[in-house]
Amino acid sequence: MNQYLDALEYILKNGEDVSDRTGVGTRSVFGHQMRFNLRYSFPAVTTKRLAWKSVVSELLWFLEGSTDERRLAEILFEKDRSELEDKKTIWTANADNQGVALGYPNNQFYKELGPVYGKQWRDFGGVDQIETIIDQLKNDPDSRRIILNAWNVPEIRGMALPPCHTMSQFKVTNGKLSCQLYQRSADMFLGVPFNIASYSLLTHMLAQICNLEVGDFVWSGGDCHIYSNHVEQVNEQLQRYPHCGPKLQMPEFTTLPELLATKTSAYALLDYNPMDSIKAPMAI
Repeated sequence: MNQYLDALEYILKNGEDVSDRTGVGTRSVFGHQMRFNLRYSFPAVTTKRLAWKSVVSELLWFLEGSTDERRLAEILFEKDRSELEDKKTIWTANADNQGVALGYPNNQFYKELGPVYGKQWRDFGGVDQIETIIDQLKNDPDSRRIILNAWNVPEIRGMALPPCHTMSQFKVTNGKLSCQLYQRSADMFLGVPFNIASYSLLTHMLAQICNLEVGDFVWSGGDCHIYSNHVEQVNEQLQRYPHCGPKLQMPEFTTLPELLATKTSAYALLDYNPMDSIKAPMAI
């Protein structure tokens, strides 16, 4: 993950201080790219602890097509929502703030977020993009049109949070599956390590279903920013030297329904040796 640390350092040195939607303020550059070889190791940040269970559960939630934050809690904690009244997820604040402002139901059993990622992945104007991608990878692997898109313009205003990671493209080369993600808005300290892990895991999942090896994960960012109240934490992280990356362990599945039946706890990072977490507030 040296590429990630280099990106943080570059933004601190070369970014410009700008205002933003949240009112916090950021140091920002427009346009940056990082490449990770998924055959070598899994790109989990080691200079702080990655919230791995949150990564896995959110991805399973997206793939399921749900937009209910309480369903995400069920996947994360592997319990019925009736037992999770006081348990929060990374989407709780969005549901309780923007979701409520949009007039969506919000109670201890159901917190609607509107047509966010899962809706778009599984029903983009009637198209199941995940099933389509699997079919393309199996039957037309040379295609340059294997796209996953979350930016559905007519539905943006109804989303509690418009997609930050907007589009990804999958490419098969000599039996190896690679993915490039475009992230329009990139919270470099809190969000980006999470997003790198999420789409790398998605690449592994699709490769397993389609009997492919993994290739590279390429991260491309638009507005790449460090929030002003994260600068101290970023500087602390830059003082740390990264450890070797872990290996990914996944359960067995060969179809999308089998994947959706897996549990968060079935996914593990082997030989993952991260340093202590660095706390920072999330801008919503």
